[in-house]
Amino acid sequence: MAEPKNDDFLDDIEAATAEEFAENDAEIDEEALEVETLRAERDELRDRFMRALADAENARKRSEKDRREAENYGGSKLSRDMLPVYDNLKRALEAATDDQKEVSGALIEGIELTMRELLSVFKKHGIEMIAPEVGDRFDPKLHQAMFEAPVPDTKAGDIIQVAAEGFMLHDRLLRPAQVGVSSTPGK
Repeated sequence: MAEPKNDDFLDDIEAATAEEFAENDAEIDEEALEVETLRAERDELRDRFMRALADAENARKRSEKDRREAENYGGSKLSRDMLPVYDNLKRALEAATDDQKEVSGALIEGIELTMRELLSVFKKHGIEMIAPEVGDRFDPKLHQAMFEAPVPDTKAGDIIQVAAEGFMLHDRLLRPAQVGVSSTPGK
């Protein structure tokens, strides 16, 4: 009769072991679920970090571009407003006759010096003159056609008169050169 006690004992051990394995399996499943949850959270945080890092880099590049544009083109309104000053000085010099130059030489020289200084300031700030010549080809990116006229010995699209010079601020057009353009050749 001693054997039935052994069987009961073995059954109890098996039951306890099975119960312990079941508890361990539940703990392992719970830990595996927690590990998966932590991995998913880690992956999400890594993704958010990488996106934030990319956003910060893009913002840095945008602000650098904005800074460069402000530095190069921030004074474009003032520059545009100074162009009539150039035009008026040029007209004053062109209007002076030889007699006036003899009588008012110092005044004319002062206007010439002012014109040179203005052009020097323009150059210093990246403003370049567009000065087409008669006979050059019309370029709609740089020139504004003020009129068209048929002129003998010209090709259609040739510049026949320059009314006003144009100006560029770095690579942007401040004012196109104002020109007269040949239409079809005259007969």
